[in-house]
Amino acid sequence: MNYSTLKKGLAASLVALMGATTLATAQDASTSSSAKVFGGRGQYRTWSLGVNGGVLSPFIAIGGTNDFTNADVNLGYGISLRKQLGHAFGLEGNVFRGKISGTNKDGGPAALPGLTSFETELAYAADLRGVVNVATVDFLRRENSVNFFVTAGYGVAAYRAALNGADPKDLPETFGKDGDKKYIKEAYIPVGAGIKFKVSERVSFNLGYTMHFVDADNLDGVWAKATTKDKFSYGYAGLEFSLGSKSKPNLDWVNPLALMYDELKDPSLRQEVEALKGRVANIEKSVEDLKKDSDGDGVADQFDKCPGTPAGTAVDGSGCPLPKAPEPTAVNTSNLTGFETIQFEFNSSVLKTEAYPTLDKLSSVLRENGGKVTVNGYASSEGTAAYNLKLSKDRANSVKTYLVNSGVNASQVVTKGHGEANPIASNDTEEGRIQNRRVESARN
Repeated sequence: MNYSTLKKGLAASLVALMGATTLATAQDASTSSSAKVFGGRGQYRTWSLGVNGGVLSPFIAIGGTNDFTNADVNLGYGISLRKQLGHAFGLEGNVFRGKISGTNKDGGPAALPGLTSFETELAYAADLRGVVNVATVDFLRRENSVNFFVTAGYGVAAYRAALNGADPKDLPETFGKDGDKKYIKEAYIPVGAGIKFKVSERVSFNLGYTMHFVDADNLDGVWAKATTKDKFSYGYAGLEFSLGSKSKPNLDWVNPLALMYDELKDPSLRQEVEALKGRVANIEKSVEDLKKDSDGDGVADQFDKCPGTPAGTAVDGSGCPLPKAPEPTAVNTSNLTGFETIQFEFNSSVLKTEAYPTLDKLSSVLRENGGKVTVNGYASSEGTAAYNLKLSKDRANSVKTYLVNSGVNASQVVTKGHGEANPIASNDTEEGRIQNRRVESARN
């Protein structure tokens, strides 16, 4: 293949594509999208299929050592499948194949003695790459028609090489641990860059260049430098087709800045904002009306059943004056033994709910009139005397805890436990034992 002819052909294709791109962009510019900035990937087309063809070479753009001095121009071709994960990043699978060859026709110090040429059959090279669109977010254009991208990833290549004019297809199956494999398989790292032109909403034209760093020194059939690794490059042109519903835009070409601007400037959105402002203002006015209290009695006008209450008047929840409280009546506190006895269940110091009214009455007298009270706890005769003494103390303390929690000062209540002493009924019957499980109160 003539290298000069290939260059001219690619240049002519590029000029034609640029003209088509300009026309297609002008036609597509009027196409509006319903996509939203935070609407997720589901509102876009995110899958694309590509085909490509180009030039394979054993040399790479950044230089480095090679076993041969001259590179031949050989055809390579492949396909790709990409999933766009965001405006600027996607994952792409690539498979390509072709021929790589070179010679030592120029000689020189780099030429290895006895080696005139090599030819490598690249059965396949398959890899997974990350693709970064470095020009997706464009501050100058509302719609992008040109994107620059960089790629990097990991792959595996299968190949076999022949030297000095031999055809690699004629080589026997000599590779692998048992010598029964037709191809050598080695890992490689692809690193590349390119430019993408938007032809239409469905089609883009790509130009790219990828360097492949092979994890071996046998790509050209020569193990001359054991510490070095071989490499090869692939310069290509190709078409990429966006897959999915035509009603959705291609995520590749969406400019999120322009999308955000359009959302903010959307007339319907501005109308909604203005309407929302009006609703908020009405709510604020309603709240102020609810809070209005003309007579200053602390009850809003709409709930005030007695408007115009004089200032300083104590009112109830409906804004009406409270009746004057009667003068307190003196209570005779000389004897606090008139309260009912507090009963308990067998082997329990937990207060029964029916004891609460009695204790509330005792609490009220102590809080309003002061004084002290002794709370005496008792138990029936079941169990040991020591256990019953402890149980009687616990019952007395339960009464004290209730009184203190209701507002009585702890110093006003003295507790004593008497165990089985002083029964008020016979412990020989259950009826009598029930009466003996008690607490009594007495003024000090």
